[in-house]
Amino acid sequence: MKTFSMTHIGQRREMNQDYMYTSETAVGNLPNLFLVADGMGGHAAGEYASRFTVEKLVEKIKESSQTEPVALMKEAVEQVNAMLLAEANADRAKAGMGTTIVAATVIGERLYAANVGDSRLYVINEESITQITRDHSLVEEMVRLGEMNKEDAKDHPDKNIITRAIGVMPEVAPDFFEISLKDQDMILMCSDGLTNMINDIDINKIVLGQRDIVEKAEKLVETANQNGGRDNITVVLVEPFSDEVKVC
Repeated sequence: MKTFSMTHIGQRREMNQDYMYTSETAVGNLPNLFLVADGMGGHAAGEYASRFTVEKLVEKIKESSQTEPVALMKEAVEQVNAMLLAEANADRAKAGMGTTIVAATVIGERLYAANVGDSRLYVINEESITQITRDHSLVEEMVRLGEMNKEDAKDHPDKNIITRAIGVMPEVAPDFFEISLKDQDMILMCSDGLTNMINDIDINKIVLGQRDIVEKAEKLVETANQNGGRDNITVVLVEPFSDEVKVC
């Protein structure tokens, strides 16, 4: 397995509200773990929400006796949702804070992923780029209901309104995905600071056009900034079947 991750504040923001975690080695009963969170909330609340959520998820996964990956991630997400909501309710400065989360682990040739919000996970290979997660956003719901087409959704003024988040409501409903990976597949996890600045076709071209995993991540962040960098940008790349490890 080979991984590389990086985050950038972007061109417009005063602080980075994204947070990530990568471990190519075991975390509790999972053989590896990758997380990306994109916080929201005034002042420093969004930054706090994303960091708190990632750190507590790692903690809860380490503590869990669950061995089935989906059950383990579901348990941890539900626990951390309650913890973050309690933090928000206890401190007026943190009221209304929340965060997205996308989580993944690779077990053998299977990818297990979970998401809440609009941070994404893609699988990329020489043939295609496939978005595995589904955005929990207002415009995505409108697309699903047939009220808007995908092209209009890309530039809709409400595209950043999310319909699910960690730490906002007492109940949280993550989506879970399990897919088979092929030898040349690469996993990309990212915040919307990347996908709002670069379309999927260009993401695919950039990833396939660079020499190694470090250059791929750097070029993605560089291009997002060149295209406006309107938000924080976080990228986690995983080559599951490579045997070299690189960590940012």
